[in-house]
Amino acid sequence: MAPHPLRNQEAPSITLPNQDGQETTIKPGSTGTPVVIFFFPASGSYGCTKEACGFRDAVKEVEVFKRSNVAVFGISGDAVAKQKSFVDQHGLPYPVLSDVKGEARKAYQIKKGLLGLSEGRVTFVIDSKGVVRDVLSSVLNFNEHVSFVRKALEAIEEAEKKGQEPTPQDETPSQPAAA
Repeated sequence: MAPHPLRNQEAPSITLPNQDGQETTIKPGSTGTPVVIFFFPASGSYGCTKEACGFRDAVKEVEVFKRSNVAVFGISGDAVAKQKSFVDQHGLPYPVLSDVKGEARKAYQIKKGLLGLSEGRVTFVIDSKGVVRDVLSSVLNFNEHVSFVRKALEAIEEAEKKGQEPTPQDETPSQPAAA
């Protein structure tokens, strides 16, 4: 599968309401820290809950997440009230944004997954300069996203120590996407 078109490009800035209804702007590169944006199909579904809780635990427990001070954002097409319930029920420490109109999905060029039967599950790792360094698209392998981010953050950290640009991970097979 071809690399995502945003890989090694400047990440788009987006503004969406968070779980409290407050407009939240993600402007990668503006804070000097890495950003992770994970798009998921639906708040409260089994796979999405596992993925979101995996990021919750990683932010609190995984050293490279803590060291890098990465900003994590979850985004789905669910309404603000559903995002609020989801965040509260699972104690998510990061913003979960509501993309009801699909504006962020469009900006990040996310296609449907599972032959068009599901919204895509796509995770973007953006470096401290605002450049998309790696992308994972996998609707079914929801547990892989946190591990993918950990490896990408480690690669960014290592490259920065050497004064180099990070190299994206090998392509992970993703689910077929509808055109």
